[in-house]
Amino acid sequence: MNRTDAQNLAAGLLGGTLSQEEFIAQVTRPRSADLGETTLDLDRRRRCGFPEVVFGQGKTVAALEKIFQRLLNENMAVLTTRVDAEKAASLREMFPQGVYNATARTFRIDLDDPAALPAKVGRVVVVTAGTSDLPVAEEARETLDWMGVSTAMLHDVGVAGPHRLVEKLDVFHQADAAVVAAGMEGALPSVVGGHLPCPVIAVPTSVGYGASFGGLAALLGMLNSCAANVVVVNIDAGFKAGYVAGLIAHRRAT
Repeated sequence: MNRTDAQNLAAGLLGGTLSQEEFIAQVTRPRSADLGETTLDLDRRRRCGFPEVVFGQGKTVAALEKIFQRLLNENMAVLTTRVDAEKAASLREMFPQGVYNATARTFRIDLDDPAALPAKVGRVVVVTAGTSDLPVAEEARETLDWMGVSTAMLHDVGVAGPHRLVEKLDVFHQADAAVVAAGMEGALPSVVGGHLPCPVIAVPTSVGYGASFGGLAALLGMLNSCAANVVVVNIDAGFKAGYVAGLIAHRRAT
């Protein structure tokens, strides 16, 4: 519901043309927008706390333009994942205020009104085992930033040099959660989990040689983690890891 709709409903309630029951029904009814090839969920922020996130892969620039414009009209900040550079260039022409992260392949449009931006809450540390895991980690960080969660990044501290992690454990001070992206054998989340009192969200990445099977070896290794505070999302699912960590941070803050 945008500001104008809310004002009209409030005026109707105060003016006596709308009953209390009708007002409640209008405010709480699920809403969606038929945009042709897309049915946009406009009710997700009310139900789940955050607006719909757009999966950009496979969508045309024209479809994304319609989605973005409707979300902005509804006073919702835009987060789109899996956007290639060519598509992002076209979107920047339509939405010059948009920001493209080429590493994460995310396209974001924040709201113009600073008061509409979420206040920063919590703290999540995003960790990479190696530099090759950075695209997945950046997707998680962009998601957390869109959710209004403070982040810290810790790069290239994989188990091939375990002292690198130990030297920087102070980065995790007062963290609500950690997101750990790792490929190869996927051992790092277990090591991180053994040092921390918070949830560790492991992200297997499709980084590694042939027997890593595109991230499957890391996925299975993480699922078999002995560290009790480690949970696992899908291969290369930086957005999912960031979103879950963001929910944890918000719930803890409130």
